[in-house]
This record gives sequence, C-alpha cells and structure tokens, in this order.
Amino acid sequence: MKALLGLINWKYVLIYVLTINVIGFLAMGIDKLKAKKDWWRIPEGTLMMLCLLGGGIGTIAGMYTFRHKTKKLKFTVGMPTILIAEIALIIYLFVKYY
Repeated sequence: MKALLGLINWKYVLIYVLTINVIGFLAMGIDKLKAKKDWWRIPEGTLMMLCLLGGGIGTIAGMYTFRHKTKKLKFTVGMPTILIAEIALIIYLFVKYY
C-alpha cells in the first residue's frame, strides 16, 4: 500500500478534489434556482453522491450559502457525517501507510 501511495500524483488528486467541490457548490446553487422557478430539479441522490465522491466541503458550503436543503436532516446531518468520515479515512491511510 505504501508503494501505491508513492505512485499517486498528488497534483491530480488536488485538481479532482477542487473540481468536485466546485461542482457540488454549483449544483446546490443551480438546484435552489430551479426550486424557486419551479423547474425540473436535481435529484437529492445526485447531491448526496457529489458529497460522497469528495465534494463535501463544496456541497455543504453551497447548502448554507444558498440556504438550500437546510431543513432536511438528511442533508444537515448526512453531509457533514460523510465529510467527517472521509477526512478520518484519509488521516487513517496517511498515518498507517505514509
């Protein structure tokens, strides 16, 4: 596993994390706009998946910036829980294998 971590190009990991967080932030803003205009919405599962794929910071920031989905427990508890679990996993992997 240590050799595998050495092969990872961290520049691309950083680009991915920044991109998925921007997408998550924008998705929350776009969904809020669609909700106001009564248009077709982004499914909640898609918003949660963006968080699960590493966009937790962006989706949470978007949730509170646009005041969107802030009354839904699935989002106010679920997204921070996913983010904390991902951070804990990253710390664990670095401590154990790096």
